[in-house]
Amino acid sequence: MLKAEETAPDFTLKSTEGKDVSLSGFRGKNVVLYFYPKDMTPGCTTEACDFRDQNSLFENLNTRVIGISPDPVEKHQKFVEKHGLSFTLLSDSDHQVSEAYGSWQKKKNFGKEYMGIVRSTFIIDKEGKIAKVWPKVKVNGHVEEVFQFVKEHLS
Repeated sequence: MLKAEETAPDFTLKSTEGKDVSLSGFRGKNVVLYFYPKDMTPGCTTEACDFRDQNSLFENLNTRVIGISPDPVEKHQKFVEKHGLSFTLLSDSDHQVSEAYGSWQKKKNFGKEYMGIVRSTFIIDKEGKIAKVWPKVKVNGHVEEVFQFVKEHLS
C-alpha cells in the first residue's frame, strides 16, 4: 500500500456520468480518494452516505471526494440515484488503480480466500502527494476523522 509523502499515481477511469476522470485533473485541490468493495452493501452504503452528508464541508475546504470500486458504471449510477450521492464515483473494473494504490489484496471470508478491495482512504494534497493513508477503514466515524485531518492539515 502506498504511504504518505509518495506521489499519488495518476489514473483515468469512467465516472457515473460516463466521462473519463483523471486524478491529475484535480491538481490545485485536495482529494479524498476512497476505495470500497461494492455498491449497495451495508458498510459501503453507510460510508458513501457519510461522505454525501459531509461533502459540502469538504468542498468548502477545496477538497473533492472520489469513491472507487470495481463495480461497473451502470451499478454506480443506480447507487448514486438511490442514495442521492453528490460526489464522483469511478469504475475500476479491471482493478488496475486499486492495485496501484495497494487496495486490491487477498481477503478471507468464511474460510474462503479471494482477491478484492480492502476498504482504504487516501488524502491527496493540491500538488498530488499523498498526505494521509487509512489502510483498513472501519466505517463508523471514519468520514469525521478524514474531515478533521483535511481541516487541520490541508486547509
